[in-house]
Amino acid sequence: MTAMDQGAFALVEDGLVHHRGGRLQEARSRYEAALARMPRHADALHLLGVIAMQEQRFADALDLIGRAIEISPQATYFDNLGSALRGWGKLEAAVESYEQALALDPNHFRAHNNLGMVLLQMRLPAAAASSFSKALRINAQFAEAHTNLGNVLRELGDAEGAEKHCREAIALQPMVGEAHNNLGNALKSQRRLAEAAACYREAQRLLPNEPQVALNLGIVLRETGEHHAAIAAFRRAIALRPAWGEAWSNLLFTLSFAEDIAPREYLGEALAFGRVASEAARPFTNWLVDRMPGAPLRIGFVSGDFRTHPVGFFLESVLAHLDPSRVRLVAYSTRPYEDALTQRLKPRFAAWRSVVGLTDEAAATMIRNDGVHILFDMAGHTDANRLPIFAWKPAPVQVSWIGYFASTGLSAIDYVLGDEWVLPREEEPHFIERPWRLPHGYLCFTPPEPDVAIDAAASADTTRPLTFGCFSDLVKVNDRVVAVWSRILRAVPGARLFLKAQQLADEAQRALIVARFAAHGVTADRLLLEGPSPRAEYLATYNRIDISLSPFPYPGGTTTAESLWMGVPVLCRHGDRFLGHLCESVVQSAGLGDWIARDDEDYVAKAVAFAGDREALAALRGGLRERMSASSLCRPDRFARTLEAQFAQMWREHGAQSQNLSKPV
Repeated sequence: MTAMDQGAFALVEDGLVHHRGGRLQEARSRYEAALARMPRHADALHLLGVIAMQEQRFADALDLIGRAIEISPQATYFDNLGSALRGWGKLEAAVESYEQALALDPNHFRAHNNLGMVLLQMRLPAAAASSFSKALRINAQFAEAHTNLGNVLRELGDAEGAEKHCREAIALQPMVGEAHNNLGNALKSQRRLAEAAACYREAQRLLPNEPQVALNLGIVLRETGEHHAAIAAFRRAIALRPAWGEAWSNLLFTLSFAEDIAPREYLGEALAFGRVASEAARPFTNWLVDRMPGAPLRIGFVSGDFRTHPVGFFLESVLAHLDPSRVRLVAYSTRPYEDALTQRLKPRFAAWRSVVGLTDEAAATMIRNDGVHILFDMAGHTDANRLPIFAWKPAPVQVSWIGYFASTGLSAIDYVLGDEWVLPREEEPHFIERPWRLPHGYLCFTPPEPDVAIDAAASADTTRPLTFGCFSDLVKVNDRVVAVWSRILRAVPGARLFLKAQQLADEAQRALIVARFAAHGVTADRLLLEGPSPRAEYLATYNRIDISLSPFPYPGGTTTAESLWMGVPVLCRHGDRFLGHLCESVVQSAGLGDWIARDDEDYVAKAVAFAGDREALAALRGGLRERMSASSLCRPDRFARTLEAQFAQMWREHGAQSQNLSKPV
């Protein structure tokens, strides 16, 4: 080895010291000096490529590492080449590079781990788990692989296994924030929400600039009823990543029902989201729709909830009655998960598309190429929405329906679909979208199959203690609701309150609920608390209550319909916005307008009066399912005809507006 070669190797060693210390500029200068002495120094080329990758200059990284491989094909070089390809989005090529690394060195545990990461990006979680496991079989002390395996096991449904590996990662490297974040995810999957929040707070301490951690913390805080703390967490996520739609949607969803947030304040935030979402969009104006008179309208639905979910429940029976000679349905699914309800819905659509993994532009182009006349957003700012697709205006007419209950903030969405109860004229300024009101209610409930029987003997028994109930998510049970419900319990001696929600699977959340009611003089023996159940078992639980209490300002929609179907009347409070009117719309459609209270005082008075006349209550309950069946809520044939007529009217109005715009001034 010449003196010049020795100098080059010394410079690389010195560069590595700086590189490991995070001093990239100093490391780069040493590597470049080494190459000046020895132009074919493979390690110097490779390490310069690593720096380029760290700086996200992926084209430069690929060039430098590729030159190093030409000189000396080493497993570590192929491993980092794969990482550069993964960072650049070339996932298939990255897999090939990692496989080349492992062919040279089957025990290269980092390459196994990195291969798992790219497989996870490719939505192959089982294959990713296998790669992470291989890395750990080679090196059981590899904390990063424990973290990654914990993350993918949670996705595969093994929350306990996920927790185990995340805890092992933390034991090996306590200061790795990602492991704490992933442990929080595993605990959240097990409904251990207080523990999850503690993990996210520790992750946030270690990763103060990571928006995903702030988002995760906000979601758990919202589920535990800490709405304003959740809002602060979502704002932090947005500050760290201003154009992140998921953080914006979580913020807006929470603002829509948080106490002390006025509709005007909500709309201001929604419009800010709309501006952000529209910045990257180039809206279509030349749609490929069939404009022949009499041609069926192509109606698209964008949703992640074609499944056992309120959206699925309110769509199923209606879709079966739509006339294919008048409308052709196209589904755009935003998540890969499917269940038995999905399989029942699929045949109702002329085409079924997945937009999972597609960019907003690619998804919008697909919809436009499908010739959709009217496109419905069925999610709003709820989970798995793809609202930014609508900013591209892939269909001439775009509408928000069922899945949300406030303005999306997108000017590209023309209408919000509702009825006279959820869209009163005085509240039109709450929306950027124009209200479109359906007659006879805007929802059509699909009764469950197989049928869940009503226990007639239990509903007629006026001797047992009266039981109020609420089976809504505890997100809706704010402090004001607890105070009002406590007043009712104090005014009805011996009455109990039955709460059933997903959060109540967590012992800490049960204790918190008990403490919240105790603060208002209601003892624990008057509360029945249960976690979630399979749907048939959940519906049968209504046989154990006499009156459902709908919370406010975020009332029950689906739970209201389910309660009425199971023969249990629902008391709700008049709201001041679309969301607050959800329960009103359902009970009005069922002809139970006298079960709507004007305010808190009236809510308490009605609850006490209805509870005090057990015979009248039993008589009402005895005929409630038949009353529900005869109402507009359960008339899918009539509802389908109404929808077809409204679709046609929307399209006519679009045509008239287009003609007016094209006329010379």
